[in-house]
Amino acid sequence: MRRTGRDWLCKLVLLQVLTLLLMWGPLAFSQTCYTASDMDEPTRAALEGSAKRYSDMAVRGDSAALKENAIPSLASDFSEIESAVKDNQPALAGGQTTVRPPYQLKVEGNAPTARAEFLCGVFGANGQTANSAEFVITNLAPGNYGVVTVDVAGSKGPRSVSFVLEQHGADWKLGGFYIKDPQIAGHDANWFAEKARAFKTKNQNHNAWFYYLEARELAVPVPFMYTQMTDKLYDESQSVKPADLPADGNTVDLTAGGKTYKLTAAFPLPVGQDFDLVAKYQSPDVSNTGQTFQDNTAVMKALLAKFPELRDGFDGMVVRAVEPSGKDYGSMLAMKDIK
Repeated sequence: MRRTGRDWLCKLVLLQVLTLLLMWGPLAFSQTCYTASDMDEPTRAALEGSAKRYSDMAVRGDSAALKENAIPSLASDFSEIESAVKDNQPALAGGQTTVRPPYQLKVEGNAPTARAEFLCGVFGANGQTANSAEFVITNLAPGNYGVVTVDVAGSKGPRSVSFVLEQHGADWKLGGFYIKDPQIAGHDANWFAEKARAFKTKNQNHNAWFYYLEARELAVPVPFMYTQMTDKLYDESQSVKPADLPADGNTVDLTAGGKTYKLTAAFPLPVGQDFDLVAKYQSPDVSNTGQTFQDNTAVMKALLAKFPELRDGFDGMVVRAVEPSGKDYGSMLAMKDIK
């Protein structure tokens, strides 16, 4: 029987699909996520029990016990976690803990995955749903992991304490640790999202951009987690993404006092109860701190002259000059003192 062009086209499409399945099929299933309702009861109980035990250690300020239960690579350099536990003791001490439903992440294969993506729960035609989540973790070795967040209600407001757990035999060892205040001066992710929309309505798009960033930051307990809310905020923020400030690794030139400064980063940062803007720029040398302070101040003034709306969005500004070596020198001033 004579084949038509349509027959050959269908066969070609089928071959292409089969090729893609052969190429991508193993990868698609090498990273698996189980929600609390998907995993077996012993695993769920073990993850929740381990997170509760480790959170109790954090509430007591017992960094030594946390270190004893950490995987070797983390225990060998535990200083950041010790500092985080110590710095947050006033907020954690005596707090009541509530364990959120855990996630179990499985990575198969023989080598670390450069970018492991885990899709958890049910996704719809438009992406994430109210009960779904996505985790993106780089350089993750094959193994069995858990991500569990514990809410701590203390005398100084709520904190979320999150753990990345790695299964070693029958034990779930500590592989990652995050403490986060889900509010800034009593304001949560929803408040910052609404402020971003209000700034956008007033055409203060730079303020809107930074408030969208902070809303996304506050919406999740760990920086490698994405939800329906964070995806929605990301989509909203793209319409106000500034081309005249550094983003996505790009630099921007800023002229101040006859000099040109190459800005490398600009982002919001909570400092105590204040909400400040941080800007970084390239500097050949920061050893002359007096001159560097003058340069930092000049950058602050130039930013406010170019974007006066920033006075409405932030309590202060932090500017850091950064050498090629990474050494830096920073200056911080309240908005009212930048004149």
